[in-house]
Amino acid sequence: MAQGVAWMARALGIPATIVVPDNASAAKLAAVERLGGRLVHVPWETWWAAVEADRDQALVDLEGVEGYFVHPVRDEPVIAGNGTIGLELAEQLDDIDAVLIPWGGGGLTTGVASALRAVSSETKVYVCEPETGAPVTAAIANGGVPTSVDFTPSFVDGAGSGALLADMWEGARDLVTAAFPISLDATVAAVKLLAERGRIVAEGAAALPVAAAITGAAGEGRVVCIVSGGNIDPRRLAEILAGRIPD
Repeated sequence: MAQGVAWMARALGIPATIVVPDNASAAKLAAVERLGGRLVHVPWETWWAAVEADRDQALVDLEGVEGYFVHPVRDEPVIAGNGTIGLELAEQLDDIDAVLIPWGGGGLTTGVASALRAVSSETKVYVCEPETGAPVTAAIANGGVPTSVDFTPSFVDGAGSGALLADMWEGARDLVTAAFPISLDATVAAVKLLAERGRIVAEGAAALPVAAAITGAAGEGRVVCIVSGGNIDPRRLAEILAGRIPD
């Protein structure tokens, strides 16, 4: 998301300021800087507070940041852009039984699931999140009512949190069949599997759906995993290939 904003700002000839949490991967940050984005580092809690706030309040809370605030999750054009993934899946594949999607803030899931509901209504959508912060799993267990959960930042920096964005969950809850909390051990194994067998470099969040799928959690038939990005630090990838959980 940050790279996309930085790329578009460069194309338009306008400055882009990217606010990043302290657990963001160095690979992501380097890519943003290559595209001309200015990075502002904040603690994870400050970053999440800006994500939870409305557009005007977010800029007030982020000292030294001015301009038009592009929300990484809530903005309708962002959700619609994610929805094109669902349309492409339906165009390229017949009879998709299930799609597994990592949940960060809900924009990816909402976009893909909304498109599939329109063009492939029988397809089940499963949310995948790290067990170190799995608010969707908790909400479903709580009868669909959002509830706060314990959250520990990890190398899975693109998914997991201590709470849901209420409006995003309201739009996604009827589109989601179930949620799977994934251990860090299983996530590491999935990153390693993708690299060694598929020659695909996947970041932690991107590997969550694969980790769930190989257990059979999504059932049989045609199961699609959204591998949502490859922005992983070389050091972390090396640790994973050696069978260790990165810090």
